[in-house]
Amino acid sequence: MSKHSPSPYVVVLAGSASLAIAMGVGRFAFTPILPMMLHDGVLDLSRAGRLATANYVGYLVGALAAMAVPKRWDHTFVIRLTLVATVLLTALMLAPYAEAWVALRFLAGVASAIGLVFTSGWCLAQLSGTGSSIGSAIFTGPGAGIAVSGLAASGMSILGLSGHTAWLIFAAISATISGIIWKTFSESAKPSDAYSVGAPTRASGKVPKSEMPLFAIAYGLAGFGYIVTATYLPVIAKNSIPGSPLLTVFWPLFGVAAVVGSLLAARVPHSADVRLHLIAAYLVQAVGVGLSVIWQDAFGLALSSVLVGLPFTAISFFAMNEVRRIRSSHHARYMGLLTAVFAIGQIMGPPAVGVIMRHVVNVDVGFDLALAVASIALVVGAAIYVAMILLFPSERNARTVGRSVRPT
Repeated sequence: MSKHSPSPYVVVLAGSASLAIAMGVGRFAFTPILPMMLHDGVLDLSRAGRLATANYVGYLVGALAAMAVPKRWDHTFVIRLTLVATVLLTALMLAPYAEAWVALRFLAGVASAIGLVFTSGWCLAQLSGTGSSIGSAIFTGPGAGIAVSGLAASGMSILGLSGHTAWLIFAAISATISGIIWKTFSESAKPSDAYSVGAPTRASGKVPKSEMPLFAIAYGLAGFGYIVTATYLPVIAKNSIPGSPLLTVFWPLFGVAAVVGSLLAARVPHSADVRLHLIAAYLVQAVGVGLSVIWQDAFGLALSSVLVGLPFTAISFFAMNEVRRIRSSHHARYMGLLTAVFAIGQIMGPPAVGVIMRHVVNVDVGFDLALAVASIALVVGAAIYVAMILLFPSERNARTVGRSVRPT
C-alpha cells in the first residue's frame, strides 16, 4: 500500500477518464453507432431495441453486484477490472454473430454500473479532507464520453465507415486511455470508505431508517425522467425537422451540456443542503423534458438537449455525496442501491412509451404524453426532496432552524 494518495487533479482526471470509458463507451456508445449498424444492414430496429434493453438490464445487475462486492476488496482492483472488461466487450462487438451481441451489451451494462459506483467512491474518498472543490469534475467523464463518441461516430459515418469499424475504434481509444490512467488506480493510504462530506447527518447523530428508501425513490425518478428524452429525442427531432443537417447534433450537445453541468456543480455553495441542489437540478431537467413537447423546432430541441444534459451528471455527483453523508459506513453498497434504483427507472422508460403509443391516435401525441409524464416524474422527485428536508433536517438545517426560533 502506497504512503501517499495521488494529487486531487490527477484523481479528477483519472476518475473522469474512467467514467468516460465506463459510461460514454460501455453505456452510451451504442446510441451513435446504431444508425451505422442499421445502414450496414446487420441490425434492425427490433433487434436494436433488444440490445438497448440488455444494456439497461445489465446496468441494473451491475448496480446490484456492486452492492454485493465484499468490503475487503480494494476498489482500485474493481475499477481496473471494469476498464479491461469494457475494452474487451467493446472490441468483441466486431464478432459477426448477432446472437452474441445481446450478451455483450448486457455485460457492458454490468461493467459500466460497477465502474460508476467504484470509480465515484474511490475518487471522492481520495478527495476527502483535501479542501479541494473540484470533486464534481469527476462526473464530466460520462458527458465527455457521450459528446466525443457522438461526434466521432458522426465523423465516421460521413467517411462511410462501418459500424464494426466504429466499435474497433472505440475499443482502441478506450484501451489507450485505460493505459494512461492505469497507474493512478493503485492502492492508497486512504481507504475508499473514507467519509468526505462531514460527519453526523442529524443533530441527534442518528439517521432515520426511512430516509434512505425515500432518497432512493427520488433518485430513481431521475432515471425515468431523463431516459425518455435521451432515448427518443433523435426520433422526435426527425419528425419535427425532417432532413435537417442538425439531426446528429442533439446527442453530442447533450453530452457537452453534461460536462458543463458537472463543472458548474463544483461552484455551488458547500454550506447549503445538498438536497436543495438536487431540487434545482430536477426542476431544470423537468423544464428541458417539457420543452421538447411545446417547442419542436431546431432551437427548441437544442435548448431541450442542453437543459436535460446540464443536470445529468451533476445529479449523480450530488446524490453520491449525499449518500456518503447518510450512510458513511460501506457507502459503496448504498451507492450501488442508488444506481440500481436509477437503472430501474431507466428500464421503465421505453416500455412506458410503448404502452402509451398503443393507446393514442398517432406517434406525435404519444411522444408528447410520454415526455409530459417524464417531466412530471422529475417534479415529483423534487417534491420528495422538499419533503425530506422538512422531515429529516440535516444538522446544519437544525441549527439554522434553532437560531430562527430562539427567543430574543
